[in-house]
Amino acid sequence: MIEMPPPSGLPFLKMHGAGNDFVVIDSRGRGAVVTAALARALGDRNRGVGFDQLAEIRDAEGADFTLDFWNSDGSRAGACGNASRCVSDYVMRGSGASAVTFLTGRGGLSARRVPDGRVSVNMGPPQLDWQGVPLARAVETLHLPLPGDPVAVGMGNPHCVFFVPDAEAVDLRAIGPGLEHDPLFPARTNVEFASLLGPDRLRMRVWERGAGITLACGSGACATAVAAHLRGLTGRQVALEMDGGLLEIDWREDGVWMTGPVAHVFDGWLSPDFLAAHP
Repeated sequence: MIEMPPPSGLPFLKMHGAGNDFVVIDSRGRGAVVTAALARALGDRNRGVGFDQLAEIRDAEGADFTLDFWNSDGSRAGACGNASRCVSDYVMRGSGASAVTFLTGRGGLSARRVPDGRVSVNMGPPQLDWQGVPLARAVETLHLPLPGDPVAVGMGNPHCVFFVPDAEAVDLRAIGPGLEHDPLFPARTNVEFASLLGPDRLRMRVWERGAGITLACGSGACATAVAAHLRGLTGRQVALEMDGGLLEIDWREDGVWMTGPVAHVFDGWLSPDFLAAHP
């Protein structure tokens, strides 16, 4: 048997939640290593690894860990629900715990494993005022002054939610970029299109800020469920069918809880040469 030398470079994990895929780098004990240049290079699905978001785990005081999120274009994200569930699963498996707390740009969040093995995360209360989303000026967030009458919801990052007769018929690639960069959203926005399938069940598709079309978006699912309830379309418990799978949302008094599957796909190492080329 040929003996392989120990790997050198930077270890990472590839994970996904309902098809929303992530590179996870565990930087606990050594300090942050991810830069905008490294995130962009890693996010390239041809020349890097490819991901919708990158999550870096760092040490925390007063919580189990800190999470930093990066989009595939190298920009930062304040929140990422599916990545939070995936990383929480990884940390819980490593420690044997059934619940964790962590810090994000959104603030302090918590996650726990449910009896069927899926992971739930509390994404905190929605931001429903125009400054919190944020928007460029004072407008009614439940009825934005944009064609299609969308709803604005903040979940640690901005969301613009449209309710349409058939989400399948929406050309996300043609419509998404213009809405992401609309002047009403000074920090750009995620864009969701949802159609009502039945009582408390929605079909949702998403264009993510800094990533484009993705198979699922956790914070987008939370924002869509909140918007649907505020519009009187659903109750506070909603199931959302996305391209990559099903997420369940429960808007409770303590925040918006999201439950869904997680998968640890593989482990890898970034080579020293790759890291040196993208400092």
